[in-house]
Amino acid sequence: MNEFELIAKLTRALPTNGSVVTGAGDDCAVLDLGVPDKLFLFKTDAVVEGFHFTRATPPGKIGRKALARCLSDIAAMAGTPTAALVTIALPPNFDPEFVAKIYDGMNALAREHGVAIVGGETTTNPERVLISISLLGTVARGQQILRSGAKPGDAIFVTGELGGSLAQKHLDFEPRLTEARWLAEHFFIHAMLDLSDGLGGDLRHILQAGGVGAELLKTAVPVSRAARLRARGSSAAKPAFAAALTDGEDFELLFTVAGRDAVKLLDAWQQKFPKLKLTCIGKIVAGDGILIRDKSGSHKLNIHGYAHFA
Repeated sequence: MNEFELIAKLTRALPTNGSVVTGAGDDCAVLDLGVPDKLFLFKTDAVVEGFHFTRATPPGKIGRKALARCLSDIAAMAGTPTAALVTIALPPNFDPEFVAKIYDGMNALAREHGVAIVGGETTTNPERVLISISLLGTVARGQQILRSGAKPGDAIFVTGELGGSLAQKHLDFEPRLTEARWLAEHFFIHAMLDLSDGLGGDLRHILQAGGVGAELLKTAVPVSRAARLRARGSSAAKPAFAAALTDGEDFELLFTVAGRDAVKLLDAWQQKFPKLKLTCIGKIVAGDGILIRDKSGSHKLNIHGYAHFA
């Protein structure tokens, strides 16, 4: 049973109440707490030594990554982060200075985005460091963007470049908060999420939520230089295109918009964010699954992104 199968099993009968607008299954929960013009976003995420970072990783970058992952999920809903709680689990022989530097990195990113860190929990964990962050955010009523709105004919866009994140990006990525809010304010974005587990897996979340399929143009997928260099440098490495689909931890925005708005959006984006690449990589189609179109035709994509326990 992989991560997503386990999640499906555990979320079948979760309790709910009148505050829940959107529960499990999206990037954040959406809650209505009675504030007239706002809804609240609620997210939790964890990083674990040996999986998301190593003992050799600079501690400031560990703390930064732990918070940035949650910020990226708030961005996926076009929200604004507000306050976080931090749980840190440490092995018995922990170094207090190392832990303080983890917080230095976390605190710096929190200040950059106006996030208050308002408490948390410390506990013991055998052998390795674990950090779990719960983050609250807000979004204007009616402006939250879910995974479930993609429609046949939509253009599929992705920010930045994909693949090769282990070269460094997974520690230094910028949560696309400003860009996501700009999208929500200026265009009707049908569906959006952040790419944490690879395009090949995360796009399927949008497709399954909307009951649709997708066709991608292979030459349009923006493969990172890091993925290309790794593919050229080792016969054992993944091909660069496969890395872009499956490596994960890109933390770019993946979204769909009506095809008639695609050119206007791309032109406006290039004016507003000239340093950040935006690429139309394909379209939403009727049916299910993902087709890859290349010079020899269209082929079903059978590879997926990263999944825990797989």
